[in-house]
Amino acid sequence: MLTNDTIAVAMSGGVDSSTVAAMLRADGHNVIGLTMQLWNQRRLAGHAGMPESVQGRCCSIDDVYDARRVAETLGIPYYVVNHEERFERDVVRPFVEEYLAGRTPIPCSLCNNHLKFDQLLIVARQIGADKIATGHYAQINFDGQQGRWLLKRPADKSKDQTYFLFGLTQEQLSRTLFPLGGMTKPEVRELARKHSLAIAEKPDSQEICFVPGGDYKRFLEAYLSEQRETPADVSGEMVTTDGTVIGEHAGVHNFTVGQRKGLGVATGSPLYVIQIKNDTRQVVVGNDEELYSSTLRARRVNLISTAELREPMRVAVKIRHRHQPAPATIEAVTPHEVLVTFNEPQRAITPGQAAVFYDGDIVVGGGWIEK
Repeated sequence: MLTNDTIAVAMSGGVDSSTVAAMLRADGHNVIGLTMQLWNQRRLAGHAGMPESVQGRCCSIDDVYDARRVAETLGIPYYVVNHEERFERDVVRPFVEEYLAGRTPIPCSLCNNHLKFDQLLIVARQIGADKIATGHYAQINFDGQQGRWLLKRPADKSKDQTYFLFGLTQEQLSRTLFPLGGMTKPEVRELARKHSLAIAEKPDSQEICFVPGGDYKRFLEAYLSEQRETPADVSGEMVTTDGTVIGEHAGVHNFTVGQRKGLGVATGSPLYVIQIKNDTRQVVVGNDEELYSSTLRARRVNLISTAELREPMRVAVKIRHRHQPAPATIEAVTPHEVLVTFNEPQRAITPGQAAVFYDGDIVVGGGWIEK
């Protein structure tokens, strides 16, 4: 399949995006490699107990080196685009503020919405690329009857990343390619070997790129220390669901719904975080049964497979990345707010996370949980 179109590949330095670049190049496309420089991994070294040498597992200097090496192997142009300022404004700062407000954010979704499928498309146009391609495991199809682009789950369900992509617009979907959507991870690695890519055996990144080791509490302290900011007092009472005060806590950012360990109180039976009240700074705890709820409200909703919800719709809803989609009904409260009612109560519905709606393998849309 020889073509003369130009495609910009978002290259993270990992095996997935590198293989995408190799696939498209082999198919005869004009390929340009782009890497987004988003965060200086050494920036917080030494702040608030952070180690002097801070190495992240995603978007690091080593990853940029790996991406450049792949581009050289493939013989394609390669550029690094610095978006550190915007990344801090649209991803890091909201991450900090959400935790301090008692919510549990998803920075990867924010990054996808505000940077990877927004700024990359702008850069792609500037360098003459018609589309962008990434190594995400998802599929895109055009529905001619409805005249809409559809986002669908990939063939390899164990690598499904559609939960983090619910914010993509019709314009973004129309100019995006997910070449790995029909492949399994072992097939991708084998293809990387076939193309003699040096990163074929490179482990997958598992961490938030700007939170080395996954210790978000230490990151919050280090970031605020660096900014010379003293956050508002977010300490308060720990109470049971009937309002009984059983202790105090040092800050709502130390807790998430469903948490059991590290509560700082001892009782005769296990306690879990049921709710975090930002207005009163109370952390509400209770037993496991009290973690279950049948409804949630999702705000800032983005619909993909349909332009609007004219009537209640039966779907399956994911409330966290590893959650098995559960049968539910969604109905519009406002054009950008949806009420979700589950067939069966779901455990630990967490404000700040996303609720993503599925019709089989098709992503209907999604929004941010406000309970």
